[in-house]
Amino acid sequence: MQIRRATAADAPGIAPHMHRYWEFERIAGFDQSRAIASLAGFLSNPQQGAAWIAEHAGRIEGYLLAVLMFSFEHGGMMAEIDEFYVDASRRSTGTGSLLLEAAERDLRAVGVVRLQLQLNIENKRGRGFYQRKGFEARAGYELYEKPL
Repeated sequence: MQIRRATAADAPGIAPHMHRYWEFERIAGFDQSRAIASLAGFLSNPQQGAAWIAEHAGRIEGYLLAVLMFSFEHGGMMAEIDEFYVDASRRSTGTGSLLLEAAERDLRAVGVVRLQLQLNIENKRGRGFYQRKGFEARAGYELYEKPL
């Protein structure tokens, strides 16, 4: 298993996994062409964030996308895991741990001070994974959103 930073050239290979992630999370409206274009643009602009992929025998088997933002509260750059998906056949093999470790290492190296994520309430397996990796629910907070 090899973990590496994704480049814009990886966008077409990541897109089918993004589709499976959207299906897993029950997110409607996946458009592969739009996903490839958005991902290629994102990966061409490191000020926005980064992605990591897990490859085995030349095949992508998982990915992690992290977006960057500045936080006055936390005193520096933060990253949010926007998408994190490992193929079902590779779960519980350490692939997710390797992806997360690579992302944390690289983000820390560029001065990111905090890493956060959103998690589906029903994703108990994911919750256990993140708790084992040191993530905690932020007491007293809920996520609110509004489309613009």
